[in-house]
Amino acid sequence: MMLEVGMKAPLFMLPDKNGNLVSLSDFLGKKVVLYFYPKDNTPGCTRQACAFGESYEAFQAKNTVVIGISKDSAASHLRFAEKYHLPFILLSDPELQAIQAYGVWQEKKLYGKVSMGVVRSTYLIDEQGMIEKVMPKVKPDTNAGELLEYLGTEEA
Repeated sequence: MMLEVGMKAPLFMLPDKNGNLVSLSDFLGKKVVLYFYPKDNTPGCTRQACAFGESYEAFQAKNTVVIGISKDSAASHLRFAEKYHLPFILLSDPELQAIQAYGVWQEKKLYGKVSMGVVRSTYLIDEQGMIEKVMPKVKPDTNAGELLEYLGTEEA
């Protein structure tokens, strides 16, 4: 079950691509784009990550941190980030700590087979750690742009 707007964003502490622990509470006072994706180096996930990478400065200008989370290892994230020059935070969640807390571990159907997996979803968390926007089943190519557009229309 996905979380809803107005709910407190569940806290987590997960390792980044260099093995450093990152906590959601580190970013109070900023907005956080928290995007969950299935797997490093797959076509959709790569396009989504690159789109966030290309818009990174625009997010920074809006006092917004971008964090991508998947269940890949820190080593996999490091290779992924280096290969595509990704400037934002990638967190490793092999135990599904944040993935389950945010309700994105769901049944997926692929070629008639049902399995559990990460449903590509994005949350925007406000400066106080509350969920401001929920974007379930986002499209990899438009996710970053839609968020920037949303942040741009918001009153300061």
